[in-house]
Amino acid sequence: MKHFTTIITTTAALIVIGMVGIGAFVYSGIYNIGADDHHTRPVYALMQTLRERSIAWHAKDLTVPNLDDPQLILKGAGQYAAMCTGCHRAPGMADSEIRPGLYPQPPELSKFKSGPREAFWVIKHGIKMSAMPAWGSSHDDATIWSMVAFLQKLPDLSPTQYKDIVARAPPDEDMDEASDHGDAGAHGAADMQDMQMSAKPVVKDSTRDATTDDRHTRHGH
Repeated sequence: MKHFTTIITTTAALIVIGMVGIGAFVYSGIYNIGADDHHTRPVYALMQTLRERSIAWHAKDLTVPNLDDPQLILKGAGQYAAMCTGCHRAPGMADSEIRPGLYPQPPELSKFKSGPREAFWVIKHGIKMSAMPAWGSSHDDATIWSMVAFLQKLPDLSPTQYKDIVARAPPDEDMDEASDHGDAGAHGAADMQDMQMSAKPVVKDSTRDATTDDRHTRHGH
C-alpha cells in the first residue's frame, strides 16, 4: 500500500511539474507564432493527425445528397469562384497574393477529389488556427453541398472548361456584392478568374517540406 501511495504521489508531482513547465514556456513568449516560421516535424505531425481524425470523426454520420445534379454543380462553381480560389486556386490559375504567405499551405483542390462528408464539414465549420473560415455562418447547407458537388468535378476540368462553367454559374446571392449588384457576383467571379489566370505563375520553393502537400491534400486548409 505504501509503495502504491508513493507511485501516485510521484506521478502527481510529475504532472504538476510538467504543467508548470508548459505554462512557463507559453507565457515566456519564446515560441515563434509567425506563419513564416514553420512547425517542427513532430509538432506538425501531431497537428495533422489531430485535424484529420477530428474531421473524420465529426463528419462520419453526415448524409450525402445527390451530388451529380448538374444545377447543383453549376451553382457550386459560382460559389467556389467567388469564395475559394484566392486560397485553393483553380485550373490554370497562378498563386494569389495571399496564398504564398499562408501556413499551413491550403491544398490545391483541383488536384484531388476530397471526400464529400469531410469536405462539407470543413467548409461549414472551418478549421481552428488556419485560414479556413466557417462558411456555415453565412451559407446554408444546400449551398455548401453545391460546393462539395463542384469539388467532385473540379479535378477533371481543364482551365478552359473551368472558366466556361464559372461564366455560366448563377451569382452567389449570399455575398454582399452579389446582393447589391445582381449578376455582378457571377460576372465578377469570372473576371477574377481571367485576371488571376493571366498573371505570372509563382515559382514554388522545391525545398518546402514535401509532407505539407501530401497531408494537406486529404482535407481542405
